[in-house]
Amino acid sequence: MQLTINLPDSAFQRLSRLAELTNQPLSDLVLQSIAGNLPPAIETAPVEMQSELLTLQSLSVEALRQIAQSQIPSEQQERHIALLEQNQEDSLTEEEQGELQALSWAADRLMLKKAHACAVLHWRGQPIRDLNQLSPN
Repeated sequence: MQLTINLPDSAFQRLSRLAELTNQPLSDLVLQSIAGNLPPAIETAPVEMQSELLTLQSLSVEALRQIAQSQIPSEQQERHIALLEQNQEDSLTEEEQGELQALSWAADRLMLKKAHACAVLHWRGQPIRDLNQLSPN
């Protein structure tokens, strides 16, 4: 597709200079800049999580930081670890196997949400360099 836009002179000059310095076509550099600054994609996430991840884009910075900081409760983590250890010994009941699967899914889901929240924060100009920056100080 073709799109015509008006760039501020300063942005055009920066892009032109960078294209010259890196020996790249200006159009490639502009496409790279746009693609690198799009909000995080949700299409690769599990279908059942896509709408939840999409709503993260409308949350406040503070709400996103809370999600990025969130953790699974320690009791749940301990149970998950215990079930994983039992699973390695092949001593899980059918019920425990279901519980392990549910706990694993919850952990994966939270990690995906946290990563997406961090990506949205970064997209909004709130880069996250380490976990200490997530703390509301």
